[in-house]
Amino acid sequence: MKITYTGRQVELAPAQLKKIEAQFAKVGKLLDGREEREAHVILSLERHLHQAEITVNYYNHQLVGIGSSVELITAIHSAIDKLEKQTIKVRDKWRDTKRTPRKEEAAAAPEPAAEPEEPETERHVNRINHHERRKPMTLEEALLQMETGADYLVYRDAETSRVAVLVRRRDGNFDLIEA
Repeated sequence: MKITYTGRQVELAPAQLKKIEAQFAKVGKLLDGREEREAHVILSLERHLHQAEITVNYYNHQLVGIGSSVELITAIHSAIDKLEKQTIKVRDKWRDTKRTPRKEEAAAAPEPAAEPEEPETERHVNRINHHERRKPMTLEEALLQMETGADYLVYRDAETSRVAVLVRRRDGNFDLIEA
């Protein structure tokens, strides 16, 4: 990452530059992809308050980190931290939007060989009109009704007036569920 400093009433010592460049190395790894990025650092002092502003252009996005503190190094570190958070957010947003395949690519890609599909039987839903008065059944009448080939039958028991479900099991026997 290429760093340009502009100091307004502020000078940086070589030791301070090393510390700052070490922090910029981490942000540089996040930003530098195919080409090297430029960071412009503006340092200023206003009424005993140091301000640091870092600007980086990243794929038509301007990332700006602004930090202020009584100490110069603290202001620069807070600006770099804010810039790093912005960088991570922009990269994640860019990565997440680029992950979905395009429609024509998905359509052009051959499908993997799969087992031959069985034709799906159309499912039919029978709706019961609850406003009709249906006559309650006994268990024997429900068993006679199940001989028509249905897998289950919901009916009102004549003796208890409770709802019951009669289910045909795979072995041919029946299960009775009473509410």
